[in-house]
Amino acid sequence: MYKPKAGLPTREQILDFIATSDVPAGKREIAKGFGLSAQDKIGLKALLKDMADEGLIDSAPGRAFHKMGGIPKVTVLRIADVDDGGNVWAVPERWEAEGVPPPRLRVRERKRGALGVGERILARTEEAGNGWIAHPMKVLAPASEQVLGVLREEAGRLWLTGVDKRERREFAVADAGGAAPGDLVLAELAGKPPKIAARVVSKLGDPFAARSFSLIAIHKLGIPDVFSQEALDEAERVSKLPLGEGREDLRDLPIVAIDPEDARDHDDAVWAEADDDPSNAGGWKAIVAIADVSFYVRPKSEVDREARRRGNSVYFPDRVVPMLPEILSAEVCSLKEGADRAALACHLRIGKDGSLKSWRFTRAVVRIAANLAYEEAQAIIDATPPVVDERGDMLSVLQPLWACWHALAKARDARAPLDLDLPERRVVLDEQGRIMSVSPRERLDAHRLIEDYMIAANVAAAKALEAKKAPVMYRIHEPPSREKLAGLKEYLETFDVPFALGQVVRPATFNHIIERIGDADFRPQVMEQILRTQTQAYYAPGNHGHFGLSLGSYAHFTSPIRRYADLLVHRSLVSAYGLGEGGLPADDAANMESVGEIISRLERRAMEAERDTTDRYVAAFLSERIGQVMDVRITGVTNFGFFATVEGIGGDGLMPVRDLGGEYFRFDEGARTLTGEHSGDVFAQGQTLELRLAEANPVSGALRFEMPEGKGAAQPPRGGRKPVREIKRRGRPANIRHQGKRR
Repeated sequence: MYKPKAGLPTREQILDFIATSDVPAGKREIAKGFGLSAQDKIGLKALLKDMADEGLIDSAPGRAFHKMGGIPKVTVLRIADVDDGGNVWAVPERWEAEGVPPPRLRVRERKRGALGVGERILARTEEAGNGWIAHPMKVLAPASEQVLGVLREEAGRLWLTGVDKRERREFAVADAGGAAPGDLVLAELAGKPPKIAARVVSKLGDPFAARSFSLIAIHKLGIPDVFSQEALDEAERVSKLPLGEGREDLRDLPIVAIDPEDARDHDDAVWAEADDDPSNAGGWKAIVAIADVSFYVRPKSEVDREARRRGNSVYFPDRVVPMLPEILSAEVCSLKEGADRAALACHLRIGKDGSLKSWRFTRAVVRIAANLAYEEAQAIIDATPPVVDERGDMLSVLQPLWACWHALAKARDARAPLDLDLPERRVVLDEQGRIMSVSPRERLDAHRLIEDYMIAANVAAAKALEAKKAPVMYRIHEPPSREKLAGLKEYLETFDVPFALGQVVRPATFNHIIERIGDADFRPQVMEQILRTQTQAYYAPGNHGHFGLSLGSYAHFTSPIRRYADLLVHRSLVSAYGLGEGGLPADDAANMESVGEIISRLERRAMEAERDTTDRYVAAFLSERIGQVMDVRITGVTNFGFFATVEGIGGDGLMPVRDLGGEYFRFDEGARTLTGEHSGDVFAQGQTLELRLAEANPVSGALRFEMPEGKGAAQPPRGGRKPVREIKRRGRPANIRHQGKRR
């Protein structure tokens, strides 16, 4: 073994230096720290090698040293967990100490809750007591080591094509791991460009098989879809809990649940009748009964930990990834016809003008009179002559609900919330999971009715907690930023539509723009631009109002089966009103901000998964129509082409600028147009035209269009802008909005 001569530090001195150094300690820093000569540096190199061989130190990327079993001063970490208190924990991305488990580091974030499980950070680390602390320096790009893709064979060689439509590269496969061409696989990447090779680590099956498209999103985005056995066992136990004493008995009231025809769970049910109190003449009494999830899912339980980790249920055309185990989400908590169920009841007194006069909350037992689809409830109301349902006189149950709703609708119209037509696509599958149709969901009064009752209950929940000075997890939608409004002004100027930046902007401001435009050809694209101007809603304990709904206080209360935010609101109500067990713990009350940031991020993940999966189903549906000319509408314009969606079906596809012809097209970023230098043809966001479908990739959800042969320029549309080729005139689109239960 090497014996250090005079002048060299001892092993203990080197270990102390590495541990206490403020910067990553490599050979240069150690030599400088001990004032070593050039000759001593040769001896230091040998000493450090001996210490590494003896297992005393290890080297990190960049040749800095750290104690074996320790962590480099600056290193890459992966977020492994966010605990119930909102604390973020990370582990080293690289860990090679045999027999020593990787340490967990507590991450001190500048903004609590900003980091999510699976994210990578570059961090400065320090040992504190018996543990480690990480100070994030920057968030790194997602690790490129794993790619979800499909194998294909060419000239006897396997290639991996990623499922992400934004991924243009293909990777040579070094190890197929038993997978065959056409299989959907998870692969690890190794090497540096241009020699990156893929090694298959998991075979997921046939990507084109029925019900596979949602699995792609689940794996791609890391959505937890398997409950721990502990959580399943606990859910089984709590499902057998008696409803308990002290509940208000509402079983004699004909409370009904009105949901989508394909609903997988039933959170909410409603009832109304005329108010006989003279102080509310012409007004109404109403009950919004919500599944009492807080009774079954107690804080810090295994089911609660799983629910918080998921944040919300994720709904796909072929399946649901529930926030709660199925025995709770689809059975015991779900408000099913004829079954006694635990509910948290919101009792409302509503004035004849639709104003909320008062509210109270109770734990109750309900027996749902009927589970009705929106279409079914609407048909009963509209039937002439009246039809008696096999469950009894449903018309007499629904008529008071509709009459009370007309009052609520008056209040909604008075506050003038943002009113945009947002089509929602519905993918209909047969029993084998094959696509039968893709179409917009029909918008009925029954949808608006449930939406307005839910909004009233959500407002009541927020105001009730405010009155008790209790914690509130608000649903916040802030007004648009000045930068976004300036962009909208610039955009509207291209249509000669005035928009003053100095005014106080309210939702009605945007509604007036749409009304002013009327049925002009460019109405859809202006509505889309107004939507893009809005901020993204989120959850937080500090109230900033809900701009889109034009409400000062708003919380999500009505969907605790599928949203963790609602469960927190229920627990706070239980605590504030002394309604029994299952209230909000003190540490959750203290950490509402970080929890709000986490569940907001998980909500965005779910939205991305649902959107991507629907795009894949649409692409699969359209893959049988390749070569057909179809009506499309331009949804976005860039310098490399424009994106378009198929009218009435959806799905975004690219029309590359290189395929528009031989002439040069000039891109105007402000107006979002491509203009032919010689022909003057203009391609603009929102315009409709005919394009031929050239490609439809169900695995990535991507479409590609090409120009139909022999098409020329058309006449200018109203509004002054020269159109694209063969633009077809259309009136106002069908009045379809986003379903209110997801606001």
